[in-house]
Amino acid sequence: MQPRLFLAEMTREQIRAAAPETTVVLPTASIEQHGPHLPIFTDTAACTTVCQRAAELASAQVSVTIAPPLHFGSSHHHFPHPGVLSLQASTFIQVVLELCESLERSGFRRIAIVNGHGGNEDPLRVAAREFSLTHDATVAMASYWTIARQALLEEGQADEVGRVPGHAGGFETSLILALRPDLVQPAAYPPDVGRQFPPGVADLPAMVARRDQLIGLGPGYTDDPAAASAEHGNRFLDIITRSLADFLVRFSRV
Repeated sequence: MQPRLFLAEMTREQIRAAAPETTVVLPTASIEQHGPHLPIFTDTAACTTVCQRAAELASAQVSVTIAPPLHFGSSHHHFPHPGVLSLQASTFIQVVLELCESLERSGFRRIAIVNGHGGNEDPLRVAAREFSLTHDATVAMASYWTIARQALLEEGQADEVGRVPGHAGGFETSLILALRPDLVQPAAYPPDVGRQFPPGVADLPAMVARRDQLIGLGPGYTDDPAAASAEHGNRFLDIITRSLADFLVRFSRV
């Protein structure tokens, strides 16, 4: 029998029975500034929504359980803007490791970390790798836009709206217009200042980090949100949900 979808709603005995056979999903996101027009829980809202919808869809084929989301991420690059509740990268890695260890101690043997904040990606790779070397559980980690990227670009034409995922631009603004339009401030849309990353950097065969490239020292968004719409957002959410559900099914059968 399929266990309850949400880990938080289960008793310890229900968890004991379900854990060895189910895939547990750990959503990770952030609480941080998203320009002058979006709420600070934008990443968390998007990530938890697609995880829930994908798990519901995948549960027709495999057993999936969703852990409570890790709301706080590695967001120091968004200082000095207000509304940033951030963990140092090393702290974030340790938190993720201990959460995965806790899940393993509860009996889970497949852990899918689904990320919703770009600043978490590198620390999560470290955490997933470290965990896999010392624990008897299989772990997967990916950001939802990475899983869905090809479909978003080919089926959704998402790059016509803005960077994918960008930050507080057309893509993310569309998601929140679909999910919580009451929290979007169109009158506060910032001006289009072009892409917020120097040309050519993305094409170099190495990571390039420089303090004056970081979002927090600039306007706090990567592209123009004016092209955003709830229609775009609902289309993107549908594509992400289907792509993530397919990923969860395939991972559950590893």
